[in-house]
Amino acid sequence: MRPSRIVLATGNTGKVREMQSHLEAAGVEVLPQSAFDMPPALEDAPTFVENALKKARHAAAHTGLPAVADDSGLVVPALGGEPGVHSARYAGEAASDEDNVAKLLAALEGVADRRAWFHCAMVYVTHPQDPTPVIAEGRWVGWVATAAQGEGGFGYDPVFCLAPEGPSAAQLPPAEKHRLSHRGQALRALLQRLDWGAAAT
Repeated sequence: MRPSRIVLATGNTGKVREMQSHLEAAGVEVLPQSAFDMPPALEDAPTFVENALKKARHAAAHTGLPAVADDSGLVVPALGGEPGVHSARYAGEAASDEDNVAKLLAALEGVADRRAWFHCAMVYVTHPQDPTPVIAEGRWVGWVATAAQGEGGFGYDPVFCLAPEGPSAAQLPPAEKHRLSHRGQALRALLQRLDWGAAAT
């Protein structure tokens, strides 16, 4: 059953911008987590799926609304999977996107294998104790550039390239990025499983 309103369980303005319009196109009013007086969820699980579940259940508990949450990050095999679930705080709890990118580039200095992928786990729960959460995942494979390129996007987008010689995710038009990205893949899969229509295509 399609609810009339849901909460989007993220404080990341970039994620809100990417996801809100597509969810609303499916006929659901979307309220960002920032519209409520609630503390952030504790993201201490080792996997993207577990953290997304924690965030969704936390938001549902504090708002009384069904919730959609995602947990996503950049996985670099040459770094043992880092930054992984710690992508948003790779350079520290108060790190900026620029801080995280700088740490990543420093860690990969002189490394030949720069393969990487973005991974996204997206979850929908109807209430905090929902025993059957709907889960979808997406993966976007590429390479880490040696320097930032482009002004768009957020997070690691300026150094994530679709091919070894570019372009970066930050250089793509928003609609093209959504079509290709891990979050776009996960959102389309989630909506399909929820049978809310194909509005995120």
